[in-house]
Amino acid sequence: MRVGVLCMALGALAAPAAMAAQRLSLAQAVEAAWTTNPELAAARQEIGMAEGDRLQAGLVPNPVLSWEAEDTRRNTSTTTVMLSQALELGGKRGARIDVASRGQEVARLELERRGNELRAEVTQAFYAALRAQTGLELARQSRALAERGLEVAQGRVRAGKSSPVEETRARVQLSETDLLVRRAQTLEASAYRELARAIGVAQTAFDSLDDRDLSPGKPPSVAPVLVALDESAPLRLAQAQIEQREAALASERAQRIPDLTVSVGSQYSREDRERVNVVGLSMPLPLFNRNQGNVLSAARRADQARDLRNATQLSLQTQTRSALDQWASAAREVESFDQVILPAARSAVDAATRGFEMGKFGFLEVLDAQRTLIAARSQFLESLASATDARVTLERVYGDLGRFSGRP
Repeated sequence: MRVGVLCMALGALAAPAAMAAQRLSLAQAVEAAWTTNPELAAARQEIGMAEGDRLQAGLVPNPVLSWEAEDTRRNTSTTTVMLSQALELGGKRGARIDVASRGQEVARLELERRGNELRAEVTQAFYAALRAQTGLELARQSRALAERGLEVAQGRVRAGKSSPVEETRARVQLSETDLLVRRAQTLEASAYRELARAIGVAQTAFDSLDDRDLSPGKPPSVAPVLVALDESAPLRLAQAQIEQREAALASERAQRIPDLTVSVGSQYSREDRERVNVVGLSMPLPLFNRNQGNVLSAARRADQARDLRNATQLSLQTQTRSALDQWASAAREVESFDQVILPAARSAVDAATRGFEMGKFGFLEVLDAQRTLIAARSQFLESLASATDARVTLERVYGDLGRFSGRP
């Protein structure tokens, strides 16, 4: 099913404009973004880079082959050939491997965090485009109401029941709704392009969005979301960075123990015509440089990582509570607009138009009802945007919210 959804999404993005209208759903947009978004593809490269660091960390130092001559005269010279191998002491190689392994975990969690951000970005762009699409439909409905008002006003003027001023007002209202339609068309085109950019394609190949659910739904409960905070990608990433810096501190401490270099070779004297074996041991004396500066710096970085982890936890807790409150408030507003305000505003426009047609009201009442409906529709879209912003904030932290109760 996952492959089928992805094929449908890519087909919708690749279809030529001359074909029939392609409808794009949120699930298809997210699936397509996993494959085509270049920023996510770049983030995946971090995994390979970390694997390279891990491979390099496990390698031992190369042996050193040396040749030297004493007394360059042909008959009295002495030549020495040596093979030296540095032996790392103090667990340096194991410490390097540990640092690199921690880096792999950091890269994996960073990719997960970036994937959550991409999901949130696509979700936000999708709902913004969906609101723009809905806004265009509402603007066209407002224009249809204005056209009907103009027809009624013209009929009453021709019948001598109203002043020509009423027709002028109706024409002005129609011009204003024409302007709303043009603005909505521009906004829709811009929102479609932004959605295509978030998905990772250069141009839009879909003609409309699946608008079965314009609202981002109800927010999840506070308790399960806060309980899952420790499992969120940003917090696990902050913890992994602590472990990585602690491993780096251990690696710097291991550097305080000098390495031992073992040398074996052969020396040949032309004057004595004699060859002797040579064995050597060498080790730096840690009198002045005991890597104390790097140890201190690594210790402070580890402390900094712990402070940043605490700051991240506090910030995420605040963001989560604020987003849930914002989502709940916006959801109530959306429900109120959908069930009460918008139906009442539409009913008021119909009643005012019929009353004007029968001579019970003036056209000012019709204008007032139409403008009230337009304002209510605009506020409805703003409430939807507020709910979507709150959902996106949570998805940046937790990823897919489907595991929480209360989400549609």
